[in-house]
Amino acid sequence: MRTPILISSTDDTVSITVQQRSSVAPSKAFRMIVPIDLTSVFHRVAPFPGVKSVANQTEEWDHVGPTRNPQFDDGSQVDEQLTEYTEGSSFAYQLTGFTNVLSHLAAGVRGEWNFNPDGDGTLLRWTYEFKPLRGRRWILAGPFAPLWRRYMVAALARCVRAVEAAQGNS
Repeated sequence: MRTPILISSTDDTVSITVQQRSSVAPSKAFRMIVPIDLTSVFHRVAPFPGVKSVANQTEEWDHVGPTRNPQFDDGSQVDEQLTEYTEGSSFAYQLTGFTNVLSHLAAGVRGEWNFNPDGDGTLLRWTYEFKPLRGRRWILAGPFAPLWRRYMVAALARCVRAVEAAQGNS
C-alpha cells in the first residue's frame, strides 16, 4: 500500500542540503548509493543516533513503493518509503512515524538524492526537507539545522568513501 506524499508545494518546510563531489560517474554512484547499507554510513553524530539495523523491508529498494523501518541505536525507529526513483539520476523517500524527539518537531521528512554529472565524476546533492509541526519551525530552522547539517555531512562523506572504494575494487 502506497503512503500518501507528505509534503506539497504549499507547505512551509525547512530544507537542509549538503553536497560532495566524487570521481565516480553518476550512474555508478547512483547504483551504489540507492541500496547502500544504512548501518555502514549513518553512524551516531551527537546528539543524533546512528542506524543500528533495518527491519521490515518489503521489497528491493529499486523502484517507487517499498517501505522499511530503520532502527536507531537509541532504541527509536522511523517508517521510510521510497517515493521517487529515476534510474541513474535521483531518488526520494519520506520518513514518518518517528519514535524519537523528531516526533515532537516534524510531521515527517522528504529526503532527496541527486547525482549530477561533474566532469568525469559526480556532484552528489542530498536534501532533507522537514515538515514542521505547528509552532516548531523555528526550532528546526534555528538550533536544529546546524546539528543536522553536521550529521548529513558525515553520512554523505561515508557514502562517497564507500562508492569510491567500491569503484577502486572493480
